Amino acid sequence: MNLERFKLAKAAELERLRTQPLARASNASRPGFLAPRGEGEPIRIIAEYKRASPSRGVISERFSPEEIATCYTAGGAAAISVLTEEKYFLGKLDFLHRVASRTHLPLLRKDFIFDEAQVREAAATPASALLLMVALTPDATQLRALRELAESFGMAAVVEVFDERELEIAREAGAKVIQVNNRNLETLKVDVTASSRLIAHKRAGEIWISASGYETRAQIEELTGYDAALVGTSLMQAADPRAALEALCS
Repeated sequence: MNLERFKLAKAAELERLRTQPLARASNASRPGFLAPRGEGEPIRIIAEYKRASPSRGVISERFSPEEIATCYTAGGAAAISVLTEEKYFLGKLDFLHRVASRTHLPLLRKDFIFDEAQVREAAATPASALLLMVALTPDATQLRALRELAESFGMAAVVEVFDERELEIAREAGAKVIQVNNRNLETLKVDVTASSRLIAHKRAGEIWISASGYETRAQIEELTGYDAALVGTSLMQAADPRAALEALCS
């Protein structure tokens, strides 16, 4: 099972986090992650720094975190998602610091996070938000504890769901920012109808993000009801990530 191998890949890291003193939480002010989209405002783009993925293998290693931060900031991103998982995404926690050195935009730490030690580790970075996946933490009580811990450090918790059952768990855990991933983490297949189906359940006061499978502005404009779309692979594969992002934001 894909989810199990993803969790197993974090075993050594978790052992280190649990046995070594954690860095102190950052005292730097974190920019607010994402506000609800106002009436008539265009959908915003969360641009992602992703060097590889389990479904694609190596995507691109041409751009440094600093270069991508500059491109995405100039290209009109509302926030930058940074993959920090090492085995499958070729990420590093330090990428958050390197991206932050070149942008004022809020950062989202994306990783397989399911333990309090990982949340505390993220709190020592410039991240304004971190990703929690219902698929990895299907117990609503545990998910709530992770969300509340993140918020206690001034970080938003973006809670990812794939279907109606996971949305119920996210709601039970008190999720305020919900990300619909069109990619099933077990099969790694993309089904963009997940976003169009689930948006019917959006409630007032919630912030919704759609992720996976987007390459064109026309696709983005079809995301009625969403506050933002997260785009990574198509931007990383582009010869000019800034120009590709500008086309999505236009």
